[in-house]
Amino acid sequence: MVVTTSVLGDVVGDIVECGGGSVTVLMPIGTDPHDFSASSDQVAGMVKADLVVANGLGLEAGLGDSFSNAESDGANIFEVAPQLDPIEFGAGMHAQVEEELDDHGDLDPHFWFDMNRMATAAQLIGAELTQVTGDETYTTCADTTASEITAAETEVRAILESVPIDQRILVTDHDALGYLADTYGYEIAGTLIPSGSTLAEASSADLAALVETINAEGVPAIFANVAEPAALAEAVAAETGTNIAIIPLYVGSLGAPDSSAATYIDLMRTDVQLIADGLKG
Repeated sequence: MVVTTSVLGDVVGDIVECGGGSVTVLMPIGTDPHDFSASSDQVAGMVKADLVVANGLGLEAGLGDSFSNAESDGANIFEVAPQLDPIEFGAGMHAQVEEELDDHGDLDPHFWFDMNRMATAAQLIGAELTQVTGDETYTTCADTTASEITAAETEVRAILESVPIDQRILVTDHDALGYLADTYGYEIAGTLIPSGSTLAEASSADLAALVETINAEGVPAIFANVAEPAALAEAVAAETGTNIAIIPLYVGSLGAPDSSAATYIDLMRTDVQLIADGLKG
């Protein structure tokens, strides 16, 4: 089996290895899924695999041609995000900020920040693996994985709900936390990059408006991205004239094996604890 991102790779790996198979993850740890491109050997690997599990909804923007080439040669690509009742970009945002977002596509691909959706994704992937291979073990294994994710979601929810309602205001590097905001009652006051993709760029007017919003809302932290340079966040923080913290989150990739985000569940626990601590000061 082949899977695109390391976040999905951890979940799919649990299912496949439980069923006696093996998984190849295309994107190395720390890779931004928006701009990753595949080698010719990786495309050949997609063609040979029983199933290729992809996020979809434009997350793997740099893999578009590779997917097309692999499919034309017979690859079986299963995109999971479109099947998870995806939300639109801008969910949880100030109305004026939503209007300023780049047209990156109508639907948000960052579904993994809602753990219940990821649990459903595990079950969908297990069912697809069973259909492709004829092995019911994958369905059983997927149910186990989904149950583990659902159990961890209870802990994640408790951490996020520990933040007072009037302090649940987020500023992020790009529009990646819409599912978290929508599910757990948070508001996104703005983003450093007014887009759902890290490939977009912010204008000076965008950043000036964000500084005004941060100061007006009394936002205590900017949540950046471990995989991206912090220069833009640092520049905005400096412009606010306050002691606003810059807190990197694991967004599109797991952390290294020795990090606090080595698995999907660990990534969620780590990120929400960072969010809660940052907002509560």
